[in-house]
Amino acid sequence: MPKIIIHGGFFSESSTSLETKIAKQNALLRIVKDSYVYLQNHSALETVVYAVSQLEDNELFNAGVGSQIQSDGKIRMSASLMDGVSQKMSGVINIEDVKNPIQVAQILMSEDDRILGGSGATNFARNHGFEPFSTEIPQRRSEYEEKIASFGTGTVGCVALDKDGKIAVATSTGGKGFEIPGRISDSATVAGNYANEFCGVSLTGVGEDIVSNATAAKIVTRVTDGFSIEKAFEKTFNELKPYDGFAGAIGIDKNGNIFHQDSHPSMVFASFDGKNEEVFN
Repeated sequence: MPKIIIHGGFFSESSTSLETKIAKQNALLRIVKDSYVYLQNHSALETVVYAVSQLEDNELFNAGVGSQIQSDGKIRMSASLMDGVSQKMSGVINIEDVKNPIQVAQILMSEDDRILGGSGATNFARNHGFEPFSTEIPQRRSEYEEKIASFGTGTVGCVALDKDGKIAVATSTGGKGFEIPGRISDSATVAGNYANEFCGVSLTGVGEDIVSNATAAKIVTRVTDGFSIEKAFEKTFNELKPYDGFAGAIGIDKNGNIFHQDSHPSMVFASFDGKNEEVFN
């Protein structure tokens, strides 16, 4: 049976209104259910791109439209895609002025050079028909001008299991805000976005913590080696504790088990399997 789970970064009760919380819950449920319908007639790989594109298009989430502004006043985004069957990963790092970075990553999947950064990523997008598009919204500019830094935990992602038992994962981020230009997030690395035939995992949180722990790759490897998805998450998240690592993860294994965990409250997520829905509270 097809399964899907998505995430939209972290939610802070202290800095976000109840209205925004409800809006995120509604948006995540709408996107996950719409993407589940899409999954019925499309592959897991196509579906994760479809879902993450919708998350990138929603300014409630820090990816695509609404991405954070870096310390020099510019927006640079990263996104990656991984096919659990072919074991191919593609991605863009610090791409600029593109509406849907995940769709650029999708095109790169068929290239020999599958992960591009900076101007190379942006030029590739232009050469493949992606028109210049500013993802900046007034709220982000206001935050930047007032030096109101976010928690740096905004990322979106999707893991899908299709009717043929194939797994894919996609992750996209607008950065943590006010970072040094050139900083590399976890989202276009195997620490933040990883899948094989046994499991797929997407991360959100503080990229430096996630990379230090190789979180997504560890979870997937442990499932491959025989751990249950719950035990793989538990062991890997315990390894974040010595340095108080800030991370949240979503995953699906080959048997259709859906799991999610965060090290700090509260990752926003939604899942759907055609009958049962779950959304963060």
